[in-house]
Amino acid sequence: MPQTTIISFFKYEGLKNKWQALGRQGRPPLLNKDIEGLTFWKGLGSGSGNGFSIWPDFSTFGLLTVFESESTAEQFINSETLTAYTETAKYYSHILMHNVHAHGKWSKQEPFMASSKLDPNKPIAVITRATIKPKLAHKFWYNVPSVSKSMDNHKGLIYSKGIGEWPILMQATFSLWESSEHMMAYAYKNPKHAEMVKKTRELGWYKEELFSRFHPYEAKGNLIDYTV
Repeated sequence: MPQTTIISFFKYEGLKNKWQALGRQGRPPLLNKDIEGLTFWKGLGSGSGNGFSIWPDFSTFGLLTVFESESTAEQFINSETLTAYTETAKYYSHILMHNVHAHGKWSKQEPFMASSKLDPNKPIAVITRATIKPKLAHKFWYNVPSVSKSMDNHKGLIYSKGIGEWPILMQATFSLWESSEHMMAYAYKNPKHAEMVKKTRELGWYKEELFSRFHPYEAKGNLIDYTV
């Protein structure tokens, strides 16, 4: 059975539920638990607006989990551990995916193993992640707003959110596209994004970075308006 990655998003309403969700970031239900098939996981906060902001969004949180197989991933979705996240969420979604390609490291690990070939006609999801060099953080965040705005309502974009393990310095993005053609058009034909890529190469503002593509094969929940 192929390795399976789940990206989950949870949206909370009410001060009590938001406060509990924030507390889970510091005391994740997965911590010190022996979860069958789990090989990698990260609890994630998000930025305000579409997520690409230094200002946090205390209503939306994410969870990334990687499993050895589809069956163990499915077990986790139906587990009490995940219920701790969903039982107080107003909205939530789980996107189950097979990796197509990954390059780079996350926390000195290579968590994603390719288990699917690229099909240009299928929807594609992208996760990027980077640790930003502290001395270059101000330059990075100075450039982010214009790139972020250029993604809004871009053709073929289903959903996007800026996420991260730690504010300012440990950042990640998730985006879901109707096809790889739409994703590539944004990545390489959008002037703002192309300029950001160029500056990344010139300035080298990342200590660690990862870029990964996935084919989603199942979607559950009511937060992201998407069905496979």
